[in-house]
Amino acid sequence: MIAAEETFDGTWPYPARFNEAAGFRQHYVDEGPVRPGQTIVMLHGEPTWGYEWRHLIGPLSRHHRVVVPDHMGFGKSETPQDRTYDASEHILNLESLLVDTLDLTDITLVVRDWGGPIGAGFALRNPGRISRIFAVNTVLPLAEGIEDLMKANGAESRWFQWAHSALADGSFEQILGNAGHTIAQLMIDLQHVARPEIATPTWIRAYSSPFPTPAESRGVIAFPRQVLEGPQSPPPGPPPMEAVAALRAVPAMLAVGMRDTALLPQYVIPSFKLSYPDAPVVEIPGAGHFPTEDAPETLLALLELFLQTTPART
Repeated sequence: MIAAEETFDGTWPYPARFNEAAGFRQHYVDEGPVRPGQTIVMLHGEPTWGYEWRHLIGPLSRHHRVVVPDHMGFGKSETPQDRTYDASEHILNLESLLVDTLDLTDITLVVRDWGGPIGAGFALRNPGRISRIFAVNTVLPLAEGIEDLMKANGAESRWFQWAHSALADGSFEQILGNAGHTIAQLMIDLQHVARPEIATPTWIRAYSSPFPTPAESRGVIAFPRQVLEGPQSPPPGPPPMEAVAALRAVPAMLAVGMRDTALLPQYVIPSFKLSYPDAPVVEIPGAGHFPTEDAPETLLALLELFLQTTPART
């Protein structure tokens, strides 16, 4: 867990806030004015934290309320040792923050990587609170057929090929358990940061600092493990069809870094189209798994255009 006051040489200037409604200390930032229909919730993926949204928070918060949580075990959030870290648990944590504590409505969900399944899980439980979905290199499990696409992705993805191999030879937990030393290289090599020149000492420190010990690396271990081995806790039953239908009716957009070697575009794009056949998909040729890092200006422009051209619930 990163110290609350850490700014990483001024690259993360946002005041830390904490919520304990879910039984642990969860960090989030909450910037910008409170206005009806103008709330953006941005969810990070593996193995990052809210820091990956740093280039977007400032510009967006001039006109919108922007809430950016760190998942349990990531960033400035606590890493409790008595949790499963299954996606279902992260969904309940998010609900404790966004509903029980902040009571947010008219939410534009902005999700990348694991932020997609977690955000979709939250949205299925709270469809009336969601106005829009902006997806970035992620999968939204809202339609039949997505599981087959993800199995095909797993067979070809460099990230999942490595994870399968590492599980087989016993090095998986050793490598991710030392994420404080290995995570930056894994991001660059296996998930593909397309612009390795951005990996400055400050950048490496920002992404390595959440994981100083194996005990504090539980979150970063659990995400890929549950894809490969299944969750530790029984998965929830199928969502109500009316909730699925409500979510598939909101405006949605997908932005895809086309050099992603973890979630391959040839599977991510059709998976999105299963749920949103008429929604726009924008390909970002020069970005990999992390358009938030490779092309933040492009991502910001796309998101601002999406907000301007789609209606919010009022």
